[in-house]
Amino acid sequence: MSDYNYKAVNRDMGRAIHHYEMIEADDRILVAVSGGKDSLTMLWMLSERLLRIPISYELYAVYIDPGFEKSFAPELAGWCRDLGVELRVEHTDHGPFAHSEQNSENPCFLCSRMRRKRIFEVADELGCGKIAMGHHKDDIIETLFINMCYTGVMSTMCPAQQMFEGRFTIIRPMAYVDEERIRRFATDTGFPEFNNPCPSANDSKRKEIKSLVNNLTRGKKKIKNNIFRSLSHVNIEYMLKQESRGG
Repeated sequence: MSDYNYKAVNRDMGRAIHHYEMIEADDRILVAVSGGKDSLTMLWMLSERLLRIPISYELYAVYIDPGFEKSFAPELAGWCRDLGVELRVEHTDHGPFAHSEQNSENPCFLCSRMRRKRIFEVADELGCGKIAMGHHKDDIIETLFINMCYTGVMSTMCPAQQMFEGRFTIIRPMAYVDEERIRRFATDTGFPEFNNPCPSANDSKRKEIKSLVNNLTRGKKKIKNNIFRSLSHVNIEYMLKQESRGG
């Protein structure tokens, strides 16, 4: 494992956790695991930091299996077990239903909504007040562009966001970490690669926007960092007046 990549991920993750006060002593944290490099890195880092920080918290890894054929849930559970974390697998039919004729909505939108709903239900069952998701800096930037391009709203994911009147808090410990850094760390550490069985995995709005952002920032890291920085430096005086929705 590259000490440099580990230190970089650990530093940026620590900054986000500290800045947004994401984790407190005795927290019960549901860690949403998808099998991708982002959530595996998040679970690995959250587990590893327990060995060297002065506060303790409990981790509950949960995978919402969408129900497609060739599920990698057993292999993912084995990897988590080797890490010392027991994985709870929730078997659903969210994926096939979202892609069926019964659904007139965007399959990714419906599947994501049902998965999020089940995560909240499981968090409630486990008594977890915090829900950790593996979204990183690039995800936050891409979400900004998705919302601007497809909904006409300037907004993105919050690194820490209270839900249901404070009953749950979604935290994104990887919010300050670059996707490329995560990729290098996952490769260095030898994380397994699981094949996403979803038929829409390579055909989504996020894929389109990722390509757009990559073309905009390719070879110019400063541009990506400035876009990210601008999300916390909004000059309202130089934004447009909100349009009236009245008749």
